[in-house]
Amino acid sequence: MSRSLTAADRSRLIRFASTMPVGSPERKTILSGLTRTASGRMEYHAAIPKWPRWPVESSGSPYNAQVFGKAKVYGNAKVGGHAVVYDNATLDGEAYVFGEAQVFGDAQVSDRAQVADNAQVFGKAKVFGGAKVYDNVQVFGDAKVYDNVLLFGYAKVSDQAQVYGRAKVSVHAKVSDRAKVYGAAQVFGQAQVSGNAKVYGNAKVFINAQVSGNAEVSGNAEVSGNVFGDAKVSGNAKVYATAVILGGVWDGSEGEILSGRWLAPGVPA
Repeated sequence: MSRSLTAADRSRLIRFASTMPVGSPERKTILSGLTRTASGRMEYHAAIPKWPRWPVESSGSPYNAQVFGKAKVYGNAKVGGHAVVYDNATLDGEAYVFGEAQVFGDAQVSDRAQVADNAQVFGKAKVFGGAKVYDNVQVFGDAKVYDNVLLFGYAKVSDQAQVYGRAKVSVHAKVSDRAKVYGAAQVFGQAQVSGNAKVYGNAKVFINAQVSGNAEVSGNAEVSGNVFGDAKVSGNAKVYATAVILGGVWDGSEGEILSGRWLAPGVPA
């Protein structure tokens, strides 16, 4: 299918082709598609590919990055490597999306945030501040990731969850629903934080732990068991192995909890 071009269209295509290596398939595709009819009208007979129609700044190969659809890149934001930004996604500030990363849907990446490797930010998710999202992480839904957060591995942050402060979420951990992870907290392994749960302070939630309901884990607490309901686990509390905490306030004075189901310290379910 041919497309009539204005002089400005033709100039943009030629300028874009000039940014590509001589002899590259992409450059040949663009230049070979430009033809002039008998009437002198310039037409383009090849489908315009989805790579960007302007050079995108990159520390590597700018012509491999892609920005298309209604996506917008503002300010000093950069897209590099083989990264893709599309749909209605927005980049602003000094945000940097690179590697094989994808930002799409109505997602927003701004300030000094970085999205790299094979990470994906989509839906209506927002990544901002100095947040760093690496590896194969997914941030989606209405999730917010900000401040100096570090997400890596195969972690997922979704729904209306928030991760902020200096928190770290990694390996195969999941933060979902309306849960919040903040402060210097760490969630890793196969751990899941969901519901209205909060994990903050210097707390660590790891291995196969589940923290859900209105539960809170804070202080220097360590949880590899399960904490549900309205339980409050803080101080130097240790909840490990197969222990299930269903309520009560735990501050570490009860010693390590390795098994059983507990409504409160000393009160089995």
